[in-house]
Amino acid sequence: MVDTSPDAAHVEPGGPFWLSNLGHALVRKVSVSEMNNNCYLVTCRRTGDQLLVDAAAEPERLAELVSAGSGRLTTVVTTHQHWDHHRALEAVVAAHSPRTAAGAPDASALPVPPDVELTQGDRVSIGELVLDVIALRGHTPGSVALALTDGAGRAHLFTGDSLFPGGPGKTPDAEAFTSLMDDLEARVFDVYPDDTVVHPGHGDSTTLGAERPHLAEWRDRGW
Repeated sequence: MVDTSPDAAHVEPGGPFWLSNLGHALVRKVSVSEMNNNCYLVTCRRTGDQLLVDAAAEPERLAELVSAGSGRLTTVVTTHQHWDHHRALEAVVAAHSPRTAAGAPDASALPVPPDVELTQGDRVSIGELVLDVIALRGHTPGSVALALTDGAGRAHLFTGDSLFPGGPGKTPDAEAFTSLMDDLEARVFDVYPDDTVVHPGHGDSTTLGAERPHLAEWRDRGW
């Protein structure tokens, strides 16, 4: 089953995929595991090349997701080192032999050493699509987000656990929180417009416009 309604970025474990047509790209979203992890499949419509954001869990379910697209998997990007975002990585790599990528500071903590270690300003190409890499230091040292611009010029950010509706992701201490907020402001909110869609690692999507008025509030509360 696939949910294609425009406001249906809500998915649940065992439920249907969510599908968004971005013109030159398709984005599918599925929720897996008791942690309600979001996994995103980005498909280049011209070439059929596909990128998976976080092989979080349930490799059989992720195989269904890949098959719902072109059936082949070109690249897997792991947004950060936390265990719930890469439990299926070994199985997915064994099944599909994709190129793997992750933020350089988190690379050594992953069960599969990434083929590509990502840093701020890098780009990830799949077919004719290019996604910009945004390093967001704080939730983990190597957390990254990916930015994809759709055919209408609207940006879509896959933020892992660095940005959610209602605030940034958890950080281990005040220094890490300040680092994450600094990166979010300088690399996300100061760069992308209000209609930018945020696709987080758990839960529903949001926009930068919905979150921007609360930046000072997040700073003040410290989380």
